[in-house]
Amino acid sequence: MIQKVGFHYTDDITVINRQQFEAHIRLYGGYVDKINEIDQILMNNPEREKANATFSFYRECKRGETYALNGVILHELYFENIGGIVNKPDKRAMEQLAMYFGSFEGWKEDFISTAKASRGWALLSYDQRSLRLRNISLDAHDLGNIAYSAPILVLDVYEHAYFLQYADNKVEYINRFMENINWEVISDRMGIY
Repeated sequence: MIQKVGFHYTDDITVINRQQFEAHIRLYGGYVDKINEIDQILMNNPEREKANATFSFYRECKRGETYALNGVILHELYFENIGGIVNKPDKRAMEQLAMYFGSFEGWKEDFISTAKASRGWALLSYDQRSLRLRNISLDAHDLGNIAYSAPILVLDVYEHAYFLQYADNKVEYINRFMENINWEVISDRMGIY
């Protein structure tokens, strides 16, 4: 059973206010509840013999499994990488970003453009196949992910992430996010590669 992570609003989170944060946490909790429900269904042999690629209950459970589980994981990574007291990248992170994007500013421009173009998520990921960092656009939790890649920075750009506070001003939300990245978390994630 997947447990909810106890995220709490703190004063160092400036990208979203408490009301927006708490609404978003409730949505995250729904994904945790749903993946646990799906896991229970799948453990009880839900009509596997009737599995069909066009439509079947088993297919819908498997599709829901990846959507809900990625919804949990991506939200947890997002909440972990906002706020904090280290809001500037360290030297190693700057060098990594410059290596793949020409400069920190080059990466930042590309990431912001990726976020603007995305319907669901913008990620800075380490692509383990080509051994490089990439900014990735996901239109849904399970649509656009690169197999064998690891998210390093995660930005939720679904409207639920910002609409209570920013209404339809997605660009302002993205810009405020860029100012509220917890670079200590990002450096730790980069340290794995």
